[in-house]
Amino acid sequence: MEENKEKIDSDLQEVFGKYTRDKDNLIKVLEEAQSKFGYLPQRAMEDIAEYLQMSLAEVYGVVSFYSRFTTTPKGKYNISICLGTACFVKGSQAILDRAKERLKIEEGGMTPDGKFSIDTVRCVGACGLAPVFMINGEVYGKATVKKFDEVIDEYMNKE
Repeated sequence: MEENKEKIDSDLQEVFGKYTRDKDNLIKVLEEAQSKFGYLPQRAMEDIAEYLQMSLAEVYGVVSFYSRFTTTPKGKYNISICLGTACFVKGSQAILDRAKERLKIEEGGMTPDGKFSIDTVRCVGACGLAPVFMINGEVYGKATVKKFDEVIDEYMNKE
């Protein structure tokens, strides 16, 4: 699912037009690039390193350090299931198991149609609503397997 070279180059030129070659702009450039592509393709990281006159290792070091960056494509609807202590104790593992079973993908995977992906997170800061899962940042609290299925049904019927 790697974006084509020309599209990446074209989209990044837009981003580069907003920022100087100052290394301090790395995070902003990475955020905008990820926003455009949904993830950070290898080609984009190479172009960013070249533009900011940094090594690819430096760029990758930042990308791999911050959990908000990803180098793998995400589905149109990215499901994040919290496995933090409060959520785990209240049953989030069962929701993760159901997500994997229902969508027939593993954690970190994406459905073949590109519609759904599954990730886990350690805490979303909504412990009072535990267990929680999110879809594209929208939090679903006091979740159950049944509630997960109902929400997924809604997303499947959107198109």
